[in-house]
Amino acid sequence: MLTNYHTHTVITDGKSTAEEVVLSAINKGFSALGFSDHAYTSYDLSYCMKDHGKYIKTINELKEKYKNEIQIYCGIEEDSWEFVDRDNFDYIVGSKHYMLINGGYYPVDSGEKTYEKCMELFNGDEMAFAKTYYEQFVSYIKERRPDIVGHFDLITKYDEKYIVFLNNPQYHSLSEKYMDYALENDVIFEINTGAMAKELRTSQYPYINLLHLMKKRNARITISSDSHHKDTIDFAFEDIKHMLRDIGFEHIYVLYDGEFKKDRI
Repeated sequence: MLTNYHTHTVITDGKSTAEEVVLSAINKGFSALGFSDHAYTSYDLSYCMKDHGKYIKTINELKEKYKNEIQIYCGIEEDSWEFVDRDNFDYIVGSKHYMLINGGYYPVDSGEKTYEKCMELFNGDEMAFAKTYYEQFVSYIKERRPDIVGHFDLITKYDEKYIVFLNNPQYHSLSEKYMDYALENDVIFEINTGAMAKELRTSQYPYINLLHLMKKRNARITISSDSHHKDTIDFAFEDIKHMLRDIGFEHIYVLYDGEFKKDRI
């Protein structure tokens, strides 16, 4: 079954309209498509939606219009510091784009300059940066239990340029420890190809060491493209499926007929 539940549109920071994305999904043979535009964040209005109601109306109209061709779901990507009303959405992707440091909110993935700023706040101590990021994220996951955890190790987004984390055994031990904590909450983790689609990374989130740990812990997973354009809704999915089978995964979870269920890879 071909699906994607991490999908952005021009309603927030995407490049395609919601209907353009639906038509692309139908053309590609998708069984289900979930939208997850960025929820309102009072601490940064530059990228998020300002009107949840208008967004919900738009997606629900597409649900009805294309109901005989594809299942459409109205999800939302919630940042860890500001919760939405769960009852308004089919599912929540819970992500961490911002760190709270000394009372200020700092994005970790809004460009290389913002990433560098975060590193400066920790005086260049990458392990202190990573520890704070994961402590805050896992605390959110434990409290909120989102349906899907988005890009768990997002702080590695620029690592193929800066080479800070992914070649550091100490970092790997730290990320595995916090992944273990996160896995205690029985949520679905996405395998996210978004940075690959943007040519920022040659590998997925979470990194390969975390995937092996997730398999060992029998984690529930789904595959997402974190798409910001209609052409990338299934970016590198076949490669990811091949990798997951090599690791030993047999199933992913898909939202279909109104519930998350197993689908064989």
